[in-house]
Amino acid sequence: MAYDDGNVFAKILRGEIPCNKVYEDEFALAFHDINPQAPIHVLVIPKGPYVSFADFAAMADAETVAGFFKAANTVARELGLEAPGYRILANAGRDANQEVPHFHLHIFGGANLGRMIEKVRG
Repeated sequence: MAYDDGNVFAKILRGEIPCNKVYEDEFALAFHDINPQAPIHVLVIPKGPYVSFADFAAMADAETVAGFFKAANTVARELGLEAPGYRILANAGRDANQEVPHFHLHIFGGANLGRMIEKVRG
């Protein structure tokens, strides 16, 4: 799938849509989700045009990959989530219900998050 430069995260990166920013560096932007699924729900997005995790892993250089994941770690630490725990989730593609075609991580925390997912029967 080709990157859609009109997706909401691309617009946020360009400053066309505001966000409640938590963190930003040269590799990533992190902001509160507008429809939080946990007491703390932050999105971390890379600054480049990557559709999915597979696209990011294949196309980003090593410095960008490392910088992005270090940024996500910094966000979790700065939100005070290291000691109590947190969950990181990345949806990729239709079956995972990826809503925005720009690679991103969800960081959830602030409460007991329960099981990873409900058991799915195929």
